[in-house]
Amino acid sequence: METINSIPISKIRRASKLVGTGAKVGVNYLKYYGSKLVKSEEDARGQLNKDNAEDIYNSLKKLKGSALKVAQMLSMEKTMMPEAYVEKFSLSQFSVPPLSPPLVIKTFKSYFGKTPNEVFDVFNSRSTNAASIGQVHKAEKDGQELAVKIQYPGVSESISSDLKLVKPVALRILNISAKDSVKYFKEVEDKLMEETNYLLEIKQSIEIAEACKKIPNLLFPQYYPKYSTERIITMDWMTGKHLSEYTPNSASGKKIGQALWDFYMHQMHVLRKVHADPHPGNFLVSEDEKLIALDFGCMKTIPLDFYTPYFELIQKETLEKRELFIAKMQELEIIKASDTEEEIEFFSSMFHELLSWFAKPFHTETFDFSDSEFFDKIAQLSEQYTKNTELRKMDANRGSKHFIYVNRTFFGLYSLMNMLQATDIKIKNYQNL
Repeated sequence: METINSIPISKIRRASKLVGTGAKVGVNYLKYYGSKLVKSEEDARGQLNKDNAEDIYNSLKKLKGSALKVAQMLSMEKTMMPEAYVEKFSLSQFSVPPLSPPLVIKTFKSYFGKTPNEVFDVFNSRSTNAASIGQVHKAEKDGQELAVKIQYPGVSESISSDLKLVKPVALRILNISAKDSVKYFKEVEDKLMEETNYLLEIKQSIEIAEACKKIPNLLFPQYYPKYSTERIITMDWMTGKHLSEYTPNSASGKKIGQALWDFYMHQMHVLRKVHADPHPGNFLVSEDEKLIALDFGCMKTIPLDFYTPYFELIQKETLEKRELFIAKMQELEIIKASDTEEEIEFFSSMFHELLSWFAKPFHTETFDFSDSEFFDKIAQLSEQYTKNTELRKMDANRGSKHFIYVNRTFFGLYSLMNMLQATDIKIKNYQNL
């Protein structure tokens, strides 16, 4: 794989990279308008999405940091984004060009004050895994195999400016207006700042591992603060396959799926603080078919005034009572005090239809996450509403800021459960742990 010898750090250099990408996107739109004369709208739009996804991702993977992290987040929105973007942006989860060995050593020394070989007995300067914010290297100390995650240079310093640069791209891809979107982007910015603080990540990792150690078939690495800094994390080297590489059978899919589901439900309902980055690159499956949870940089605390109406909203009893359903929608800021009767009717109907499917796992004792009808229906409804011309005319920026990471968690979790083809999952099993 190609390596990177430098990363643009200054605002001007990073902005110029995206400006160049914007020019390419502009050319793609010109080609799109021309191709509509000879192709169907569907074919022309499909090629436009493919071209734009390619150009945008190629730019972001060189910038790394929060710009690439946004691409990673968008790749999990499989029910909202065109397939071309999901396919291309999903590469940011575990397959991006790593830093070159000389830049790795230089970066490590700038963070630690010593070279890797002065700290560890053995250190492989070639990355084993490169993602959006940092990359992982294999090392050894006193006979112990270790994983050393090194943050890319300039990541934390460029978060605010990066988000300003990628905001127009994200808004356009998701087809929402910039109006009233400040609180949502501030939520993303705050979480990204937390993710760049590796000392905080170590603290959170140790806390989660301790709080969830009783969950069957779930493993965590041990962390080593003395070999870590605010930009470097050292932990046990864990051997296994990423979920995207793992092919389960019916028994292993159920076993690992139950561990994954219990892990998230325990966090959501007991800890009220959840690992809000559930993508395949953050989980391994061990040789003895146990789930290994990694990377706790992105943790979302769920305040009670959001938690209560959120889970009341998806209860079957709430969905069956219109007045109660609308009241919960108001508590969660989905329906606003300024809404007209037409807007109340539109959004209550839309969310009722979506949630009636989304909440199905919570309406049964056990659930089959291999059910293609369930996932196809959610995808079909999401596509239906993102293309809805009525929705585009209305104020679509709705809902509490807490929806961003809580919904991201659930859609990511559902996706992983489907990837495992997990059947007969006991929904409330976490209560018995």
